[in-house]
Amino acid sequence: MKRFVACLFLVAVTQFGCAQNYFNIPADNVVEKVKALGIAPIFVDADSDITYPQKELLLPLIADLNRKSEPFLLRKLQSTGSFLAVTQLADEPQQLFSKLIARREKRDDADIKYNKYFWKNDEISTYIKNNRLDALMVVVVSGLTKSSKIYSGNLLTSLETNYNFLTMTAQIIAPDGTILWEYPNFRARLLTYYPLVNLQYPDFSESEANLSRKTELRFKSIDGIRRTLEQKKNDWKFQETAEPEVYGRLFDEIASLVVHSGKKPEVNPADVKPAAPQDPAVKPAGEAAQPPAPAPQAAKPAPAAEAPPQAPAPAVPVSAPDAPNDIVPATGTTR
Repeated sequence: MKRFVACLFLVAVTQFGCAQNYFNIPADNVVEKVKALGIAPIFVDADSDITYPQKELLLPLIADLNRKSEPFLLRKLQSTGSFLAVTQLADEPQQLFSKLIARREKRDDADIKYNKYFWKNDEISTYIKNNRLDALMVVVVSGLTKSSKIYSGNLLTSLETNYNFLTMTAQIIAPDGTILWEYPNFRARLLTYYPLVNLQYPDFSESEANLSRKTELRFKSIDGIRRTLEQKKNDWKFQETAEPEVYGRLFDEIASLVVHSGKKPEVNPADVKPAAPQDPAVKPAGEAAQPPAPAPQAAKPAPAAEAPPQAPAPAVPVSAPDAPNDIVPATGTTR
């Protein structure tokens, strides 16, 4: 029995002790090679499994919400400290997606279904080099039909069936086409992998009103999907923030997998631009001002006894006021 417990403990340490590397190659290699990361505009895969009846209205809505949410992803990746520079690229998303994509595969890893994307190596390489980047992050919103169990508001009834979802995936790609990192990622971590939004819902009220044992599956309205994705996140004071709740939850998950707690990227002196020359009349911040030099005076006869020189008064150092600490709101994990 003791040996069995010891084995379980060893397995747990092995699984969770190395849970800081979610890269497909050694994280140190990624940090060493990738100093400038570019984020492509968030793509929408219109040819994926999206069965929404008003698809012509849904796709422009998702594209617009993606564009509005991109700055939040940029700031979260910049705050990880894993790269020297993170840049949001401003190309037209659908044209760029059609240019770069090679194929899509529906995957089922660890009982988690998702769409995995593969890219044209030559196009990816050219795009990365033209933007003077070391790697490119691509984020794709796509449709996926999978089984799920949804409960009614009173939790007394439920319906387990296939629902049509919009999901989000992300990858970091090297100039040679190697996928350095991807989300969802199943390397030594249990992943929830929340969908972006469920496009359908079980109509429990209708079945209850008609005393029916069959619950109909209906599609959400365009306004309902928009309100769901625009709903704002609350901070630790329960005050509404500017960040959308659903996008923020997924971006938090992505950023947490990008963080590398080991060696940080080092600055190459050749990459550092020389500082602009300063006006000699302008003193650096925090430097004590020096009194102007006295004007020269005509020479006077020396006195009979000259007083010993006095030591100048010590300069009082000037310190800048401390900046207030930023308060990071708690990350929500509700569906």
